[in-house]
Parts: sequence; C-alpha cells; structure tokens
Amino acid sequence: MISTEQLDKKIDSFPRVHLAFLPTPLHELKRFSAALGGPRIFIKRDDCTGLAFGGNKTRMFEFLLAKAQQEGADAVIGGAGVQSNYCRQLTAACNVLGMETHLVLRRVRGAKDNAIQGNLLLDLLAGAHVHIIDADADRQRERMYALAGELERSGKHPFVARMAAADDLSLDTIAYVECFREVWEQCAVLGIEASHLYVSSYDTTQAGLEVGNAALGAPLQVRGIAPATWDSDSAELICHYANQAARALDIPCTLNAEGIFNTTAYAGEGYGIPTPESLEMLSLMARTEGIYLDPVYTSKAMAGIRDHIKTGQLKAADTVVFLHTGGTPALFAYADTFDTEKLRANLDFNAW
Repeated sequence: MISTEQLDKKIDSFPRVHLAFLPTPLHELKRFSAALGGPRIFIKRDDCTGLAFGGNKTRMFEFLLAKAQQEGADAVIGGAGVQSNYCRQLTAACNVLGMETHLVLRRVRGAKDNAIQGNLLLDLLAGAHVHIIDADADRQRERMYALAGELERSGKHPFVARMAAADDLSLDTIAYVECFREVWEQCAVLGIEASHLYVSSYDTTQAGLEVGNAALGAPLQVRGIAPATWDSDSAELICHYANQAARALDIPCTLNAEGIFNTTAYAGEGYGIPTPESLEMLSLMARTEGIYLDPVYTSKAMAGIRDHIKTGQLKAADTVVFLHTGGTPALFAYADTFDTEKLRANLDFNAW
C-alpha cells in the first residue's frame, strides 16, 4: 500500500501532454437512485473531460500522444468501429497537438454505418482521413499497418495507436490509476465511504481502477460490465494489463484474475447493439438527472447496476460510484433504436 502522494509521484514520472480538464466532477444521483429504489449512487463524470464532447480516452491520450511526440510522429493511425468514441477523441487530441489523424474504421452495423452522423460526423468535421472497411479485427489491424507503410513512403512519420498496437497498453491503464486516485480523494472530501465502483469496460479502464484500488489499499469492489462478449477471457485480460501497469509504475502489487469482476451478462446481442434494458436506463437517467448515457457502453453498465439492485447484489446500505466513460455523441447515430412512437407522445407538431 502506498500514499496518494507517492502514487502521484510515480504517475508524474511519465511524459504527458495536457488535454483533459481534471479532476472531473463526482456528485450524487439522488433522483435516479430513488427511481431505482436502491443505494446511494454517485457519478464520476469522465464524460466531462472536455475534449471533443469528453470521454475516458482523453485521459489516455495525455500519455499515449506524449509518447508519439517523443517518437517524432506527425501522423497518428487509429482504428475501431465506425462510431468509435476512441477515434473521435483521438482526432481532436491530434488536432490540438498539430498531428494528422488517419482512421481505419470497421462497419459494426452494416449499411447503417455509412451514414455521416454521430462520431463519424465529428471525425470528418475535425479533418480526420477516414477509411471504412468490412473486416474483422485482424484484417483491420493489417490495414492499419499497411496504411502506416504508405504514409512512411510519402514522407510522413506515423504512429500506430490502438487497436493495432495492443501489446503494451500500460499508458492507457496508468491514466485510470490516476482516475481512481481522484475518486478516492473526492469521496474523502464528500465524506462518503464508497463500497462499489462500477464501470463499463473490457480492458484498460477497469485495469487502471484495479491497480489504483490495490495500490492505495482502498476497500472498493470494482465491478466491470462488458459491452460485448469476446473471444478472450476479460478477467485474464484486465489482470494482464493491470499487472503490466503496476510494473511500469513500480507499485508492489500483483492482481489475480480470480479477484477481477467483469461480466458479459448485460451485453445483449453484441457490441454496438443496445438492449431494451440499456435504453430504458438511458431514458431514466436523462429524465431524472439531465445526464445522457451512451447506447453502447454506459447504458448497459447502468442496466447491470439496476439488476444488481433487484437481485440483492447491491444493498440499501451500500454506496456506489458509477464511472461515466462518455460516448454520448453516438446517440445521434442510434435514433432508430428508440421507440419513436412513445417519444412522439410529448411532441406537438401543431404549436402556436
């Protein structure tokens, strides 16, 4: 166990560019908690990191793009789904630092992903060079490295970011070690003893929270809700990235997969496909707190919290922190998933 000051010193030893507005707020969701009939719920607002509508990736780019700068990069290549929050924030971060952005995006929802809306609209408005392909992750990775070769031959100095370069994600993870430290200190200021920390995550975001929890000797139970099912075991992957970051930070802790909670029980049909329960939570949060969850990640995590309340996994005496990782611009690409007939009940086309 180390102190917050010692942890800060270790984190500050890594090169960094400043992109996010930190610390992000932590506040209580009184009306939402009451609507669920559950314990006290607080929300950590990483949807408010500031860059390009915010989100959890902005923290990560403070470390990752510092590395890109050190390597002399003038162009960055990223890749994910067409409605990627990662790529939206990457484009904005690269613009701040004066680097080109090249995105290789794969279709997740078929022809729907051809529409210029949501995150794709923001990528293009920000000047990203976008390539949309039909491919699995392996083929997408190949295309990213092929693009890097093309840019090199044209005289550029490209830096290939995640998804392709996934062998060492310690910098992404370290960003969320720091986020946990923020949560820990903010809880102390608010005078609350949080029992659980929920997050929509599959790998590095939860991994960083796990390292922070272990390093500071905090008693929180970190619970990850995965947005999809995957080929690899999520607990093993989170454990791998957590231990990778702990070694990089020289923190004397080792995590075991058996101690990692990450469930795919609320993933529904798969990545990028909302569930009826997640859409219900998205609407409830908006109507009780004026906060928008996203249709791919956070709304599924909140559906998990509601179910944990219903099934007694969360008790009335518990205090929950929910990490809002952002992603709300994707909402504008998912209008057809909502019950528009129900929404029209509040719509008057014959106003004065």
